[in-house]
Amino acid sequence: MKGLLYIATFVMLFSCNKNETSRPVDLVYPQMGSAWSRWFYFSSACRPFGMVSLFPDTKIDGEWKSGYRYGVDTIRDFSHIHEWQLSGVAVMPVTFTDENRDSIFADWSSVFSHQTETVKPGYHSVLLERYQIKAELTATNRVGAHRYKFPENTKNGVVFQLSKQLGPAELIEGGFKQTTENEITGFMVNSPTMRRPKPTTVYFCARFSQPIKLIHLSTAHGISPSTEWKGENGNILVEFNENLDEPLLMKVAVSFTDEAGAAKNLETEMPGWDFNQVAQEADNHWNDMLSRIEIEGGTEQQQRRFYSDLYHAIMGRRIISDADGKYADLTGPEKIIRQLPLNEQGKPKFNMYNSDAFWGAQWTLNTLWQLVYPEVAQEFCNSFLEYYKNGGLIPRGPSGGNYTFVMTGASSTPFFVSTWQKGIRGFDINLAYAGLKKNHLPGGMMSKVGYEHSTTNGGGLEWYIQNGYVPYPLSDTIYGSHQDGAAITLENSYQDWCLAQLAKLLGKMDDYNTFIQQSDNFKNLFNPELGFMIPKDKSGNWKTPFDPLLYDNGFIEGNGAQYTWFVPHNLPALFELLGGADSAISRLNREFELTREFGFCNEHPEKEAFTGLKYVNDRRTWINYSNQPNSHAAFIFNHAGAPWLTQYWSRTVVDSVFSGLSPYLGYQGDEDQGLMGSLAVLMKMGIFQMSGGCGEDPLYELGSPLFDKVTIHLQSEFYQSPAFTITCNGNNSNSPFIQQATLNGQPLKTVWFKHSDINKGALISLKMGSKPNTTRFNK
Repeated sequence: MKGLLYIATFVMLFSCNKNETSRPVDLVYPQMGSAWSRWFYFSSACRPFGMVSLFPDTKIDGEWKSGYRYGVDTIRDFSHIHEWQLSGVAVMPVTFTDENRDSIFADWSSVFSHQTETVKPGYHSVLLERYQIKAELTATNRVGAHRYKFPENTKNGVVFQLSKQLGPAELIEGGFKQTTENEITGFMVNSPTMRRPKPTTVYFCARFSQPIKLIHLSTAHGISPSTEWKGENGNILVEFNENLDEPLLMKVAVSFTDEAGAAKNLETEMPGWDFNQVAQEADNHWNDMLSRIEIEGGTEQQQRRFYSDLYHAIMGRRIISDADGKYADLTGPEKIIRQLPLNEQGKPKFNMYNSDAFWGAQWTLNTLWQLVYPEVAQEFCNSFLEYYKNGGLIPRGPSGGNYTFVMTGASSTPFFVSTWQKGIRGFDINLAYAGLKKNHLPGGMMSKVGYEHSTTNGGGLEWYIQNGYVPYPLSDTIYGSHQDGAAITLENSYQDWCLAQLAKLLGKMDDYNTFIQQSDNFKNLFNPELGFMIPKDKSGNWKTPFDPLLYDNGFIEGNGAQYTWFVPHNLPALFELLGGADSAISRLNREFELTREFGFCNEHPEKEAFTGLKYVNDRRTWINYSNQPNSHAAFIFNHAGAPWLTQYWSRTVVDSVFSGLSPYLGYQGDEDQGLMGSLAVLMKMGIFQMSGGCGEDPLYELGSPLFDKVTIHLQSEFYQSPAFTITCNGNNSNSPFIQQATLNGQPLKTVWFKHSDINKGALISLKMGSKPNTTRFNK
């Protein structure tokens, strides 16, 4: 009941602050779901995709349950790097006396209250109660800007953490050097992790608006003044004069190349001291990006939640190259500083990126980025091709300039193929095809399971190619995570189909025939007696006993019931296996009904008190919208000839899973750096792509739009038309069903429309109603 009172409080807060003229950036609620944050989930003082993600850390022990956790009342530091498997440059403003100065090094944290905190995209301010310091934060892409208002009659300073655990990694070595009267440079080394196998160094350049009085160094040997040091287990306190007349300003630039790269980033992006200007520019940057989608109608909370979802879709995956295009390549035995190609103005043509996996992105980031942020999709393709040129593989989730081999399969393949199919072609497609094909052959990405760094056995790819499936168990040897043959088989089959589409487009028909044949391998796992996709062992025997609701055990972050539907490239064939389209409709509808009481999720039992939903033990659900493998489930009805059920269940899932708006409500599982945020945005706009947009002139399909009008402002470099618009007449919470539809004034007789329709300028007009129209839009 306590949790439900929290929710009511936040609903009242939002309803009382409704502003009809609010800009999209003003509607974002960054603290949504932050009670359950992992290291990189939350952000405030940052730019879209920016290297710097600066905010208070309330928990710093590990990758999970760390970063900004709303329910924790103590700030440990303000750190600048919150990326996939990376952390760094943690600082803390403090006050002290001569008597207690040395004790600061034992614990510099401070209690705070959300009542004295302001959080919005690009800005964070908070009162540190222990020190009575008002701290304000904002950022450029590569520079964190700080403004600290100290109380009167105190000694003042800033702690820099150069060692100890910080989020996903331990800082195993660090150093600093005072370079001028108001500047220090330095570094800290992230220890290797299970996911990121090599140490990774973060460099910084910190400049202050006041001269440095003294730097106190704390190491295992004691505390003493210092102007330069490097080693293990060290932290510093930079002291300034007492009774500062003005707030202390601090600029901290970061880099993965070297200290000189950090200093150059500082000079390039923030040469001056105008904190307010930088904060305003950050605000404008966020608003410009969010305003590419314009919505009308819906409630205040629905609008706030929509833009908070969109915020997450463009926030988590981050730049790792410097402003001049230099970046650290760690794919080989030694670190190499490389240079990105420059344009005629001497600026990098694109950025290098750090990213969690694109596992499941075919239904989320692919569609959203390519439609709304095509330049970002193009940059990621070019970035991943740099990894290929350097290390020989196109990654599926790189960290710090190196591979992590996160998750399974070749999840980058649908991303590249759909980007090219949609006319986003500012990258070398022949180089891309060579790298993608390599990933689908022995020794490539498909040969590796999660975090399999030194071998290429865990993916069972040779067995898949020769026998048509990956066995479970594959081997007594555990080569990495997610060594689950049934899920890998289904994923490979879909990705082989995607690569076949590109091979056909490029005229590589031998390759096309090979990969299109392998795309049917999903059929080898279907057990006609039980009616499920079931793991097989090396002898071809089905796993027995088989429990369709048993989590993992041959499947990855899901179960057999959910993975049986994982055939997005050939649903007609799946329906035939299931006894026909009508049988598939009845079965899937029943599975949705059975999962309704669990809110279509199976994650996080600790959230039960706040959601009011029943938590299912051992993740035993038929449908799961708290993770990626089941993201397409509601749209399968479209392909079976029952679009009214897609409209009903997609709207019901949105209402149940993607509507909460408080620190305790957000995503019922791991948001995964924009994957679930993107899915929520697409479902609320009422559009989806079952095959991930990888076919020729990719198809889109309709769901049930949440708003009266959605306008996507298209980018002129990539689209002929300035906008794509969907309008809904008679739309409300009780009217999820499409009664009539037109495309540019002409009757739309199906739920499908093409990418070329959007490119030329599409206006889709829908009439909504409370009763399903079962005679219209049948396939």
